[in-house]
Amino acid sequence: MSQEAQLTTALAEAAATAGHAPSVHNTQPWRWHVLPDALELRMVRDRQLAATDPEGRLLAVSCGAALHHARLALAAEGWRAVVERLPDPRDTELLARLTTLDRAEADPDAMRMVQCMQIRHTVRRPVSDEPVPTAAIGEITRAVTAEGGRLQILDRDQVLELAATAAHADTVEAEDPALRAELAYWTSRAGTGTGLPPEVLPEQRPQTTVPARDFGRPGSLPVGGGHDHAAVYALLHGDEDEPDSWLRAGEALSAGWLTATRLGVSVVPLSAVVEVPGTRQTLRQLLAGLGFPYLVLRLGIADPAHAGPPPTPRLTTEQVVDTSAVRGG
Repeated sequence: MSQEAQLTTALAEAAATAGHAPSVHNTQPWRWHVLPDALELRMVRDRQLAATDPEGRLLAVSCGAALHHARLALAAEGWRAVVERLPDPRDTELLARLTTLDRAEADPDAMRMVQCMQIRHTVRRPVSDEPVPTAAIGEITRAVTAEGGRLQILDRDQVLELAATAAHADTVEAEDPALRAELAYWTSRAGTGTGLPPEVLPEQRPQTTVPARDFGRPGSLPVGGGHDHAAVYALLHGDEDEPDSWLRAGEALSAGWLTATRLGVSVVPLSAVVEVPGTRQTLRQLLAGLGFPYLVLRLGIADPAHAGPPPTPRLTTEQVVDTSAVRGG
């Protein structure tokens, strides 16, 4: 096989691997275009949460996670790529282009991360009483920082403030008919490859300090009797509140989450507090106004008494990867 054919195959496989990335409500709002010598990442407006995320902040974070997954997949196969973020101001749906690809040594760390993609998942039940090792928190934080993000670990008083903020955000969203309808849509998508099926949603709301999102309907995931006393809460943030920074935040999220997976640490993203403008501003105050919040993360050790939920469904490769430019179609 020629190097050109090898590259095309690697790009298509990286795009397919990126489908494992996490996304808000499992919307998977991305589409990849495989070119003879590049890979383009585009947002899919039809899978944007128009009511919940009108600015596209969470959409860009989701796509950034997919971008980081694709980068790792290429590195694992021995390809070095240049990343162009938001390369064309006239084409706002084009989020990134992976280009100038050269052969390199296969990256063993990237290989391990690709393996972690296969097992990474979100467990919305309470964590165990086992504390998260300090060394693990440090390693996750460094992974986030390496991708240009920042992770602020919240102290006890800040966690209590987060709890009140999350409860207020929950009340605001529960009183908004458009937000309720949107959430109902994405929790009733069985068989479509997107959305949140009942088996990944708690059968009842956990009794925790920081309230989890009210999905508006019970799922079938057993909650158990745990709490979040041993959980660590962190605020993913950055210096800017622009599309480029949202995309990079997604890359940082992916790096931190995959590192956590490798270390046996469970991650649950909490986005409701950044969806409501008022509570997002409260989070800024936790940062002393020196940064912009993108997402709250709950870190913990999963309760070994309960098996993890099944993986959330995924769209088929054909639905998210366009290879027509290299097939001549």
